[in-house]
Amino acid sequence: MIRVGIIGGIGAGKTFISKLFGYPVFNADNTVKSIYKKNKECFKILKKKLPKFIKTFPIRKKELISAIGSNKKNIKTISSVVHPLVRKEMKKFIMKNKKSKMVILDIPLLIENKLNKKRDIIIFISSKKYKVLNRLKKRANFNKKLIRSLKENQVILSKKRILADYVINNNFPAHVMKKKVKLLKEEILNERNSS
Repeated sequence: MIRVGIIGGIGAGKTFISKLFGYPVFNADNTVKSIYKKNKECFKILKKKLPKFIKTFPIRKKELISAIGSNKKNIKTISSVVHPLVRKEMKKFIMKNKKSKMVILDIPLLIENKLNKKRDIIIFISSKKYKVLNRLKKRANFNKKLIRSLKENQVILSKKRILADYVINNNFPAHVMKKKVKLLKEEILNERNSS
């Protein structure tokens, strides 16, 4: 099985590109949302650690935003509880799809949280600033302050770009991106099959 890690800045279009591969996708953001919604254990721990903010189950985004907004250190506290759970879900996903030729790991903090393996293929998604901003503004929970603190939590993008095996510029219409991803997918499959 080929593991493809999709990385890049917030709003670069990682999820959109991940889906274009047509293989099973592990989406870390959706996994986190599901943990906040369904995992009572996670709620209990966070409530204990951040009693001023985390009060209701399922955990509300509003509560998390105010916790992060009041003190930047709280993002580390939240991560220390949530990231091990994401790792667990990722392992389950890989086991479930072990017969698949390829799996796509759409994980914003793939490198920061050391979730990647040596043989993984890393693809960096880059996008023009104005395109990123337009995408972010369309999100229901658009919040400049939160986006700033999340950005600070990601390894500087230029460093990430250097670590990548491939770079995709996501600045074109969907039909063009489909073709780009199709060619890249074929290249990856051919390269792995020949090695």
